[in-house]
This record gives sequence, C-alpha cells and structure tokens, in this order.
Amino acid sequence: MKALDELEFDNRFARLGDAFSTQVLPEPIEAPRLVIASEAAMGLLDLDAAQAATPLFAEVFSGHKLWAEAEPRAMVYSGHQFGQYNPQLGDGRGLLLGEVVNDAGEHWDLHLKGAGQTPWSRMGDGRAVLRSSIREFLASEALHALGIPSTRALCVTASDTPVWRERQERAAMLLRLSPSHVRFGHFEYFYYTRQPELHKQLADHVLSAHFPECAAEEQPYLAMFRSVVERTAEMIAKWQAYGFCHGVMNTDNMSILGLTFDFGPYAFLDDFDARFICNHSDNQGRYAYSNQVPIAHWNLSALAQALTPLIEVDALREALELFLPLFQASYLDLMRRRLGLVTAEEEDQGLVERLLQLMQNSAVDYNLFFRHLGEQAPGPAIKQLRDHFVDLSGFDGWGALYLDRLARQPDEAPATRTARMNAVNPLYILRNYLAQNAIEAAEAGDYSEVRRLHQVLSNPFEAQAGMDAYAQRPPDWGKHLEISCSS
Repeated sequence: MKALDELEFDNRFARLGDAFSTQVLPEPIEAPRLVIASEAAMGLLDLDAAQAATPLFAEVFSGHKLWAEAEPRAMVYSGHQFGQYNPQLGDGRGLLLGEVVNDAGEHWDLHLKGAGQTPWSRMGDGRAVLRSSIREFLASEALHALGIPSTRALCVTASDTPVWRERQERAAMLLRLSPSHVRFGHFEYFYYTRQPELHKQLADHVLSAHFPECAAEEQPYLAMFRSVVERTAEMIAKWQAYGFCHGVMNTDNMSILGLTFDFGPYAFLDDFDARFICNHSDNQGRYAYSNQVPIAHWNLSALAQALTPLIEVDALREALELFLPLFQASYLDLMRRRLGLVTAEEEDQGLVERLLQLMQNSAVDYNLFFRHLGEQAPGPAIKQLRDHFVDLSGFDGWGALYLDRLARQPDEAPATRTARMNAVNPLYILRNYLAQNAIEAAEAGDYSEVRRLHQVLSNPFEAQAGMDAYAQRPPDWGKHLEISCSS
C-alpha cells in the first residue's frame, strides 16, 4: 500500500488541451478536518487506510496542498437541463485534479468538488456545503455496495468557511473517484459549437481510454455508442429494481461509462410509489421514478444526435432501439432474483407488475417487502406480509400465483433459498431520514453517525449486530423530507 506522496499520475484528459478544460487551482477552505474517508475507495488508489489519519490527508483534499504531478482542470461541457439545451455548463465548483494509475494499471480521476470558482461557475461561489458532500459520499459508496454502477467517494473534508444557500452553512469538499468524468454533455458541447476536429478528438480519446475493445470493430464509434446504450440500460435497470431515484437526469449528469453520476436530490423509495418525485424543484415530475426509463432513452437520443458527425443516423437509430429490450431483460432478471425465482417464464413480468400495483395501492415499504419475503418459507412469508396490504383479496390472489410459480422451480433447502434471496435483497438502504440524522449531527460537529451509517451501508445484505434501527420503516416525518438541487 502507498502513502499519499507515492501516487502515480497520468493526466490523459489534461493533455487534450485548453479547448477541453481550463487550468484552475483549488481555493482552500479554512480549518480543514476530515469528516469521513472510505477505506474501500482508498484501496482503488492503493492508498494505505492509515493515511486518512495524517494531517496531510485533510490538507490535500481541502485544497491546501497538491501533488507536483497534479494538473487541476475545470472541464467544459453543455447539456439538456429539464429538456432545454444549455449551451455552456462545465465544472462550476469542481476540479479534475488529475488521473492516478494504480498498480493494476487502472486510471482513476481525482475530482475535488467544492474547490472554488472556475470560469464555468455562472455567478456561483464554487463551493459545496457539508450536507451535499455527505449525501454524495454516502450515496456513492452505498450504491456501489448494492451493485449499482456508480462513481466512488474517497473522503469528505469540513471547514469553517461560511457559505450562503437558503441559510448560512459551512463549506466542505468531497473527493470523487471515477474512471472518467466525460458526460453526454461533453459531446453535445463540441457538436453544437460546430467544432468537428475537437469533437472527433474527444471521441478518439474516449474510445482509446475507455472503450479499447471497440477500437478493433469495423465501425468503432458505433460500437462505442452501443456499449454506452448497454451500460446505461443496465444502470437504469438496477435503479428501478432497487427503487433508486436520481432526481436530476440532465444530459450533463449522464456518465459516458453508464455510472450513477452527480448526486443531488436523490432518494430511495420508502413506500412504493411509481409517481414519486424526489427533487423538490421538479415541479412537472420530469424525473419521477416512473419516468427514469424514458428519460434515459431520451438522453441517449440526445447523445446520438451529438454523434451524427461520426456515425450514420440509421445505425444510431438501430443502436438506440436496443435500449428498451436491454433494460427490460436486465430489470426482469433482477426482479426475478428479488422474488427468489431461478427460472424464467413469460408470465413473470405480469407477476411483478401485479405485485407493484398492489404495493402502490397499499403504500408497502418497497425494499423491506422483498427482504421479508425471503426470510422464511414462502407460505409463512406470504401470510405475514399479507397484513401490510389493504386489498387483502388482491394480495391473496397474487400470493397464490406466486406460490404456484415457485412450485414449478427446482426444489431447494429453505436455508439455501433464504441465503440466495438475502444476497440480492438489502436489509439496509440509504433512506433520506437516516442521511438527515447523520447530516444534522455532522453540522453540530459530531461525525460518528456519518461513519456508522457508512459502515452499515457498506454491507447492506447481511444483518449487523446492534444495527436494527437502520433496518426499520422510516417515521412519518422521514417520508416527507424535501430535497432540492442546492442540497
């Protein structure tokens, strides 16, 4: 394992030049102190976990010091925000410090959020607040633990620097890790500004750095786009299967690698509600839970439009047509596993849809239902879960269909079934009220709850001693928290 000063840099994106990013130094925050660090994320850089306890750690990730090999850059891009094209966005409060190469030869972007003003700050102060930094840290690592493709979070650093949002708060910085920070909006920027040479340079960079397997194809750019479609379909399938709502699915928040990216007003479903809107600012419900699939397809269409200088339109259309079948196959596979089904039948989709409608009508806790379904034999589990439904006859009908469906599967020991279902049905989910409790404690100077919650969520599928409180339905106040983009 390595010390901080032993990291090796290879800043490939910076070498693309000033047309793609601008060199900017981070603005330090006052009296930096470590809130939390992810040992697992540190391991991606081959960093010794003990480094988090050193003064240098907080200094580096609060903008006070830099590696000599770092080249902090603010990236420029554009994007469609709530369906409207914004011609110039870019890193308004974050900096790509550089790319670290670990011992396995993997490149990891070090991106410092809350690093101060950049040319793309658009009248903002370039700062992040403690609550938003904690929320992104917890979400990044929790989604990864669930198996949902996501950027990672290495640490959060707090400070005494005042910032103003709806109220006065304190600035913080978050260090985000990702193999790439290229977004759909990067391609849109060079397409709509009519810079074909730079557009192609970006495409060649992404192809070489992140899709090398596509380079040997007869149409490499098309093969790359197909891979983006496939990865995005898989990501959205996992969002829907686990009840994750992103909240701001603008094209500048869509990763070219199919990673969950730029956490703002996200939420996991508590009670199942297909119409759930997690973003207080989303007045029209554009990014409601039920709209995430068509919006992902819409965003891929926007990317396809931006790639028309490189790929024929008919080929792009054919690749786009893959999205829904890929999503449906991946989603149904996940839902089968959540229901304990090991074989596939045509009626399974109807079984899932009927269950979700019953859950919708009775406000049943989404993730706990599946967990409890696998914790005992099917018959007793159905009988116990029946009490959570208002439409008893409707649930009885579904339960009979479900038990008949299970009867057509290969026999297995009850303990085997429970272990298999528990491996895909989390006991612990990052509920908004749990995050809020941790944030309020942290804002008062107590970081222990953030760290405890991160520990619990790092192992969401296994019961942990003394952590029963994290596996309960939320209190009523916890179901109605309003989260805005400023969070």
